[in-house]
Amino acid sequence: MVEKQRTKYVGGSEGAPPLPPPGGYHGARRVAASLDAAAGLPTAPGATASGSVTYTDPQVGERGTNTIGLAAIIVTVLFTIALLIMMGAGGTDALYGPTLLVVQLVVVGVIVAALLTRRGRMLGAISLAVTLVLNVATVGALGTLVSAATHDYDGTKSEEQRHEQAYPGIKGVSEGQILDQPSLESVQAEGDALMAAIRDRLSDEFGYTWVQSSEVDVSPERNGYGGESMLKRYTSTSWTTEQPVQDNDRKRAVMAVISEVLVERGMYELYALNQRGTGISDDMIAKLYGSADEERQHTWEYYSDTYPDPLRFYANVYDLSKDTTGDFRIQRQALADQTGEPLEGVQLTIFGRQLLSEKDRAEFEERMQEYPGF
Repeated sequence: MVEKQRTKYVGGSEGAPPLPPPGGYHGARRVAASLDAAAGLPTAPGATASGSVTYTDPQVGERGTNTIGLAAIIVTVLFTIALLIMMGAGGTDALYGPTLLVVQLVVVGVIVAALLTRRGRMLGAISLAVTLVLNVATVGALGTLVSAATHDYDGTKSEEQRHEQAYPGIKGVSEGQILDQPSLESVQAEGDALMAAIRDRLSDEFGYTWVQSSEVDVSPERNGYGGESMLKRYTSTSWTTEQPVQDNDRKRAVMAVISEVLVERGMYELYALNQRGTGISDDMIAKLYGSADEERQHTWEYYSDTYPDPLRFYANVYDLSKDTTGDFRIQRQALADQTGEPLEGVQLTIFGRQLLSEKDRAEFEERMQEYPGF
């Protein structure tokens, strides 16, 4: 008997209560609404007088792309691209013009409008972040720094100024003076021969051996009009003794021998730059050479030249035994790691300024014809 009763509910639909008629039982919705009201509960949103309830998806009104937010991101991207193009073209002055400032205000207005709408808030926030990083002020400042570093001011120069910028000579130096002086190649050859003669004499006198370090550096001179001249600045390789020279009397003897070689070759005797009486204050001498007292200096620096010709000769003595703080050793070690030169010893170097290469002479004379009166 029990099994029969049980099977009425676990089988198919046999014995189950009948389904409600289509549309539900009469008055069911009204009763449900009345019960809610009797219990003090608010009537369900969308309930009608008959008690029926209409449900609305809360996300229906939020779907889709907000037009003002899309407009904000588009105008921001276009404005940023325009700023970067103008900066790349050298138009730094135009970046601070009234037109771009007005355009930026319009862009900001669109972004603010997007931020005030619920669906455009995200795109507005992205646009605002981009604008805070890339705007007239920041891009203009970056353009100014780039122009200053590269000396490229084409965006702010007139045709006359650009013509001056291409001047092949140097402002204040006449064409005749440039053409009459020794060429880059002759200065290099003379400097190499001079250092070879000094090395041979010091090796004979004191038994020094030498190490060549660094590379020859030839770089353009500035022309005084914001551009590069055809003239060059020359720095030779350096020659340094492998043996330290730490005795001050020996240093003076070395400089005396070098002066003899210079005079024999028609140059001036060495002039000490590290001693008092050169017009440099004691504080600056101490900063450059380790002490205002020559006897305690870690660097001695001597100079000569071929004035009015452009060759300049420097003889330095680096002495780490006079380095009381250890800072000079650190500097020398960094330089030695870079160039391979010894930490201390006697060092010889040649410099030349405003030199015209022989292979550039014809082009220089031709280009100078475009600058009468310069």
